[in-house]
Amino acid sequence: MDKAVVGEERAKAPARRSSGWRIDVGAIAPFAALALLAVFGAFVNPRFVGLENIANVVTRSAFIATIAVGQTLVITAGGLDLSVGAMAAFVSGVTILFLNTGFVDNPILLIGLAMLLALGLGAACGVANGLTTTLGRIEPFIVTLGTMGIFRSLVTWLAQGGSITIHSPDLRAAYRPIYFGDVFGVPIPVLAILGVALLGSFLLYRTAYGRHVMAVGSNEDVARFSGINVTRVRTLTYVFQGLCVAVAVIVYVPRLGSTTSTTGLLWELQAITAVIIGGTRLQGGVGRVWGTIAGALILEVIGNIMVLSDLVSEYL
Repeated sequence: MDKAVVGEERAKAPARRSSGWRIDVGAIAPFAALALLAVFGAFVNPRFVGLENIANVVTRSAFIATIAVGQTLVITAGGLDLSVGAMAAFVSGVTILFLNTGFVDNPILLIGLAMLLALGLGAACGVANGLTTTLGRIEPFIVTLGTMGIFRSLVTWLAQGGSITIHSPDLRAAYRPIYFGDVFGVPIPVLAILGVALLGSFLLYRTAYGRHVMAVGSNEDVARFSGINVTRVRTLTYVFQGLCVAVAVIVYVPRLGSTTSTTGLLWELQAITAVIIGGTRLQGGVGRVWGTIAGALILEVIGNIMVLSDLVSEYL
């Protein structure tokens, strides 16, 4: 009888070992889809695989990809942020108004101060969203839907119903390289994406805070009983989201040199879509930062293929 049991255990052992080689389809699927889209794009129009077009696709995805990294942490913790597009409009409006003050004569120093202002304002907006959601015990959908309206209203008031534009031609010229420039051939917006993604993945996968984020998203009550400060964990995800929005604004402003109340319209839906395509669970508990980047690229690649195939105008 004992030999039979031992034999049965040995028979099960290889199966147990082989189960460790199972592929995480959810992690690979976004990259497989991106590769298939790239093949399809090359078939539709050979120009798709040109270096100039690829750089254009990645650069144009910078805003959504950067914001979506922050959204990944928020959703992983069981939250949601619908205010990111309106927040981008508000932060960019305040940033441009600060640039127009000519606070200092040196344009490079002025731009640097404006960037710090954008980061601080983005973090403050994140704190407002986070604390209202956690301390007020209000659903994040309701809170961020409300702050979306507040941010849109504020930028409309600041712009007096029109647009806010950088006045100084010299200042615009000094700021343009942040979007149009490159470092060793790599566009600066691409470096911004990589920097934010590396930071986001480090926080989520390599720190105790990241484990707390996933624990809170998996089961808030269990996380609280385990001694995790749920309020702090969730609030900090919104702060990180605000910082990601600020980075996107820093890259966005030199592109056009102006902003309106419609800036960032529907960015929140695109960011959430990128997060879900990337494999992050909408219910929380599982987050995939690099999958989110792939999701943002998928959205931009689809649009690019439609332009190259003449299905839509390139000016839309």
